[in-house]
Amino acid sequence: MKLTVDTNKCSGHARCYAVAPEVFDIDDLGYALPLDVEVEEPIDERITAGIAACPEHAIYLH
Repeated sequence: MKLTVDTNKCSGHARCYAVAPEVFDIDDLGYALPLDVEVEEPIDERITAGIAACPEHAIYLH
């Protein structure tokens, strides 16, 4: 599975990065960039915390 960020929805709150800097990075404007990590079962709680922290629901795991 891979993490993706819908750049049309991301508003640059950087909450995903705040709770999971091992999984997410941010650009110079604060917009989320998922690191290139392969997500395997069981899903790491840092990943689910980063997804849940997004107020815009812009992060997807597929």
